Amino acid sequence: MSDPSSARRPVVAVGAVVWSHGRVLLIRRGQAPEGGTWTLPGGRQEFGETVRAAVCREVAEETGIEIDLLGLLDVVDLVAGGSHFTVIEMAARHRAGIARAGSDAADCAWVPPDDLDGYRLTGPVRRLIEASLARRDHVSGLNGG
Repeated sequence: MSDPSSARRPVVAVGAVVWSHGRVLLIRRGQAPEGGTWTLPGGRQEFGETVRAAVCREVAEETGIEIDLLGLLDVVDLVAGGSHFTVIEMAARHRAGIARAGSDAADCAWVPPDDLDGYRLTGPVRRLIEASLARRDHVSGLNGG
């Protein structure tokens, strides 16, 4: 029988589709995996931390802003290169602060949905933004702030 503590397991991570004045917040990754690519802010959940607290912390660490969470968008499994991340993605709106790259982000930008093609987003990131856009009128506060 194998030792369960040595078994490979998925890592729980979080992310957010953050809106402000009709624009979505993107970060450019500064480190592996996929350094230099544009994506949504997020990262690993820490032991003892709630999902909601992890999303707010990760967005603050990577962009310097505070957010209000609006609800669950999706749960996405990313399996590649020997790693498995289960990412809990939330919709959010900007509450305070000026977005600036921090932590492992090399850059960040508020992007109008019509300009997303210039950022070469992966399929999962694009689908999350589109899912959030589809729910804009149904999720309280997404059009404001």
